[in-house]
Amino acid sequence: MRRIRPLFAVSGRGTPRGRTRPVLTAVGLAAALALTATACDSGDGSRAAGGAGSSASAADGKNRIPDDIRRRLREHGIGVGKWQNGAWKKWTRADWLREADDFINPVIKGLWNPSRMRGANDPDKVVGAGDLAGDQGVTDPVPTPVTARAVAPAYHDHAPTAGKVFFDSPKGTMVCSATVVKDPAHPGKSNLVWTAGHCVHAGKDGGWYRNIVFVPAYNNSGLTTDRLKDAPRQEVAPYGVWWGDWAQTSPQWIAQGDETGGQGAPYDFAVIHVTPESGPGGKSLEETVGSALPVDFDAPAVPKAPRITASGYPAAAPFDGQKLYQCQDRPGRLSLLRTDPTMYRIGCTMTGGASGGGWVERDAHGVPSLVSNTSIGPVKAGWLAGPRLGKEAKGVYESVSGKFANR
Repeated sequence: MRRIRPLFAVSGRGTPRGRTRPVLTAVGLAAALALTATACDSGDGSRAAGGAGSSASAADGKNRIPDDIRRRLREHGIGVGKWQNGAWKKWTRADWLREADDFINPVIKGLWNPSRMRGANDPDKVVGAGDLAGDQGVTDPVPTPVTARAVAPAYHDHAPTAGKVFFDSPKGTMVCSATVVKDPAHPGKSNLVWTAGHCVHAGKDGGWYRNIVFVPAYNNSGLTTDRLKDAPRQEVAPYGVWWGDWAQTSPQWIAQGDETGGQGAPYDFAVIHVTPESGPGGKSLEETVGSALPVDFDAPAVPKAPRITASGYPAAAPFDGQKLYQCQDRPGRLSLLRTDPTMYRIGCTMTGGASGGGWVERDAHGVPSLVSNTSIGPVKAGWLAGPRLGKEAKGVYESVSGKFANR
């Protein structure tokens, strides 16, 4: 039987199976740690600057690990060098950082260089037409495929809030798409990014991914893959690399999210609070890119918008993940389970890597707002589906905003 999968979920092979206690959704205080990538060794952490159990500073003597961060890493048996390079083959079930206060995402300066970004993959995660046995009888007809169109560079001029999320998974370096959104606690100075839940957390059989960063306007000039090989980091990431220092997804995604089936897909959303790799004290993300989108949590169950624009960096064939694309279509409904909210669905040929990318609707006055994000799609690209953002999504959003309200 064909199964529905997240458009960009990560395979559970090599990761623990079975459910762990999916009660808490808030993630813990992220490590305020900055290291130089060159100060870390290739994996076992024994020679990493400031590895677990070490108080050594980085090679230049400037990046000493705070005692509380070193202690937390030690509690999880993690050396900084091992953390940097994943060491996924050695992971066991206990190694997944899953529950509240488990999220640790130390800033490793220079880790995400152009080569590492360019090589980030989308595992071949696709969805079939099956697994709709729980349909509420309200699923609309399959939409006609809409050919994704390349956004004209400079991307920042046409989609300033769009960008890419990079992270380390059990299968290596991976990529999603994301959107800069407004922060009610910091008007005009938001550091919030909206993406899919499966771009930060593996769901019921895993935990939080590592080395999560956001790169706004990735490859802003629309360079070809060949030209990107020689492009400096400043050209690949013209608005900087922003590390997630806090992330949160829905309890439903943590409890039900799966690489196969539509499990948790109606709740497949996440909010990341980011900080610049260069360190705090400068401009916010919103100030840096010059824009942020409001989020609409009152979108109707039956879509009324004449069209929605979905943006993303599709990475699975026939795309290569290096360029920004968009689809525009009138949304319909997709129902997976009777007990879950219906999702939005549009015709679109974007593939894996576009997951997490924002779905934008404009009101009668032309004002844009985020109404969903890409979550799942079919085996043969032709449509995309995303969660309808309601009270659960609003709770995640307000929780992350509130966490940093006085900072």
